[in-house]
Formats: sequence, C-alpha cells, structure tokens
Amino acid sequence: MARDLTAGDQTAGNQTAHDRTAGDQNRGELTTARMRAGDLARVGAAGLRSRPLRAVLAALGIAIGIAAMTAVVGISASSQAELQRTLDRLGTNLLTVGPGNKLFADEPATLPVDSVSMVRRIGPVTSASATGRVPDAKVYRTDHIPAAESGSIAVVATYLDLLGTVGGTVADGVWLNEATQRYPAVVLGAGAASRLGAAVGQPVWLGGEWFDVVGVLDTVPLAPELDSAALVGWDAAAAYLGFDGYPTTIYTRAEESSVEAVANVLANTANPESPSEVTVSRPSDALEAGRAADDAFTGLLLGLGAVALLVGGVGVANTMVISVLERRGEIGLRRSLGATRGQIRSQFLAESLLLCALGGLGGVLIGIGVTSVYATVQGWPSVVPAWASIGAVAATLLIGAVAGLYPAVRAARLSPTEALAVP
Repeated sequence: MARDLTAGDQTAGNQTAHDRTAGDQNRGELTTARMRAGDLARVGAAGLRSRPLRAVLAALGIAIGIAAMTAVVGISASSQAELQRTLDRLGTNLLTVGPGNKLFADEPATLPVDSVSMVRRIGPVTSASATGRVPDAKVYRTDHIPAAESGSIAVVATYLDLLGTVGGTVADGVWLNEATQRYPAVVLGAGAASRLGAAVGQPVWLGGEWFDVVGVLDTVPLAPELDSAALVGWDAAAAYLGFDGYPTTIYTRAEESSVEAVANVLANTANPESPSEVTVSRPSDALEAGRAADDAFTGLLLGLGAVALLVGGVGVANTMVISVLERRGEIGLRRSLGATRGQIRSQFLAESLLLCALGGLGGVLIGIGVTSVYATVQGWPSVVPAWASIGAVAATLLIGAVAGLYPAVRAARLSPTEALAVP
C-alpha cells in the first residue's frame, strides 16, 4: 500500500513537471519574435516593389536634389583643382608695376624710362619685362575699315623677354626676336586675333602701316590684358608708331620666398622720385579673388540644391502617407497575425529609408556623371570630394527618417479591427 502511494505520488509529480514544462514551452512559443535587419529590408523592399512607378517618382525627387548638390560641389572642386594646377604651372611669384595717378593732378602718372632696369637690380628679382601702351595707334583687318571700328584692341610695345616672364605661349607662328622686333611685325593676343579674323602670314593695318602677323598667342591667365592686344617690338613701335618709350606695365618675377619683400620695395625702386604714383599688384591674387566669387555662387547653387532635396523629402513623406492609407487591410492582417506596433512602425520606416537611399545613390551617380562630363569639356581634372558623396547619402537617410517617421507612427497606431473595417 505504501509502495502504491509512493508510485502514485511520483507519477503525479512527473505529470505535474511535464505539464509545467509544456506550459513553459507554450508560453515561449507565444513570445513575439524580433525582426532582424534583413527581415526589415525584405519587407520594406516588398512594399516598394508593389508600387514601382510611385516609388521611382518619389526617389527621383530625392535624386534630383542630391544630383544638383553633388554636381555643384564636384564642379566647384574641379574648378579649384584647375586653378591650383594653373598656379602651379605659372607660379604665384609674378608682380606687376603700373603708373597710378599724379598726387595733385587728376591725370595718369608715368613710369621712368629706365624703371625696368632699376627693377632688375633688386636682388630676389629673377626677371623683369615690360609693355608700353601706344595710345594713338589702332589696328584693323584692312585699311578700308572705318576708324571708329577698332575692336578695342590695344597696341603695345613689348620687350623680347615678356613671354617668358608672364608664362605665355605661342599658339601659332613665332614670338618676336632681335630681327622682327625692329621691323613692322606683330604678334596678336588670342582675343585680338579672333576679333580681327587674322592669321599668321597675313598683314594687318596698324597705326597707318602694314604689319605682318608673325604669331598668335594662347590665352595668358596671369596677364589677361595681353589677350586683347597687338604686340610689336619696342624699337619698331618707336620707329613706325611714334612710341614715347615710357613703360606702362612692368612684369616682375621674384623668388617665391621673397615675393612680399620685393612687393614692398617695387614702388620706391620703379619710381624713386614719386613712389606714391606707382601701383603694385599680384595677378594670382586676382585669380584667387575670382575663385572666391565663384565660391559665393557655389553657395547659392548649394542652397537651391538643398531646396530641391527638401521638396523631394516632402514627396517621400506624401508617398508614405498615401501608402499607409492604401494598405490599411495589409496592416490589419499583419496585426491580427501577431505583428506588434513596433514591427509595423519599423516596416514603414524601412520603406522610407530604402526609398530615400535609392534616390540618394542615384543622385550621387548622376552628380558624378555631370561633373565628369563638364570637367572633360572644360579640360579640367574631374574631382568629386569623398565627403560630398558620403554626406549626400547621409543626408538622404536623414530625410528618409524624418519623412517616414509620421507615416510609420500613424500605421502603427491602427488597431486590427479599425484597419480591417470595410469603409
């Protein structure tokens, strides 16, 4: 009898333990499973694939804003790289000296005739050359052109070492030499040759004389005034054009480490009697100032790109709100099958992030393509900073999170009965 009771107790105890274990297992099976990142990505992608046209149009709005911003930054960086390459090639050690105005008279001053030789005596100066304006001389394609139609082409006398000092190159023909600088021969700047329609070997009517065109220059970035000039030899200008021999611009190259020191003494050296009537400038500063103006314009374009990106974000938010309204049945069914509010919220937030990520990546690729094409056409190096691409994608993800937050919260608040209710 005792053994029977003991066996019964053990059986009952075993059954109780089994029931408890089974209950624990049942309770474990009812525990809500967490959605992994891969699951969220698949669910979000499925929502986008169900409405591909709407998803593409919404992503396109984001892509346009990102492409605009990436292209603006890329083109600006490419322009900066080209400027730096130009300065590396031409140097930043070129200084120019010119006459200012007389101190007590409203008329231009003049530099002394021997100012170039005096500048050359400065120790750190490596080279110095000059041009002299011939104001009464005009240049025309033929002698039948009316006098008033000069095309604003300046006629200047020049030293033979000018081209090497300013870093210029000859596009066609040759530069002046010891022989041609004494005879009626002329070298045209790039702009002057274009306006005159003249080429090497053709004569032009210059100061009442026929001058043979012996060369045409390339554009001179550090001396743009030469692009619209007709350059003749110093001796020829005096012999044929009545040139007075006064230089109007002195181009000076100095050692890189002494540029500032040379600039400080140029005025006193070029015109010791009236240094206040001398102006000294650094052409590379003008290029960098132009670059600063470009940066301001770039900032404006970036602002417009940001507006386009904001509009794209509003479009994504609108798309997600409509998606929530259209998919009430799907939301109700998922809630009925055990999906939590957090899972519904994560699903729609994932859709928004995927939508913006697609637009962002597409916009970055478009922006890089636009930058490459534009830089190639301009002959610039194509540069798109890594921070611009990474920042663009990060911006789209932020836009996606903000744009999808409200629709996701709204979808999560729908109860199963409300979502499945027939309107």
